Amino acid sequence: MLNLGKMLFEDGVAAHGKGDYATALRLWRPIAEQGNADAQYNLGVMYENGQGVPQDYAAAMSWYRKAAEQDDAYAQTNLGFMYANGRGVPRDYAAAISWYRKAAEQGYAAAQFNLGVMYDKGQGVPQDYVQAHKWWNLAAANGDADAIKSRDIVAKKMTPAQIAEVQKLAREWKPK
Repeated sequence: MLNLGKMLFEDGVAAHGKGDYATALRLWRPIAEQGNADAQYNLGVMYENGQGVPQDYAAAMSWYRKAAEQDDAYAQTNLGFMYANGRGVPRDYAAAISWYRKAAEQGYAAAQFNLGVMYDKGQGVPQDYVQAHKWWNLAAANGDADAIKSRDIVAKKMTPAQIAEVQKLAREWKPK
């Protein structure tokens, strides 16, 4: 038998999918306040996008942070995005890298892709094509089609020795 929190969460997912944001909010808020990371993440999405609530980046950040601190890779990635783009907080590439890395190390492709972008552009880290290639290669292996294009573009800027190094790094990489 499903527990009440799981039932409320799933009912909220169904309501949200139908665009019934008021019901989703009513169902998710109590379980989010009790510590349900999935509900916390989804409330963050609702506040970030103004779904059934006024758009409020500070509220989105607060809900994302609660879920991210429970190792929710989706919330960690969204926090990284908000820091990288200065949404609701001053732009902070170092904080973006930190949150992206936490999610990327769990094997989450979107975070791996974003981490590759940060290394490619030298945002919050020294520009490093080997690291960019590694993260895009891992994201591609996890199903991110855009990562394949990015990886192949950066590979043209690399030496054969760098390509060999990155292939070794990617083979040895293990999610945490």
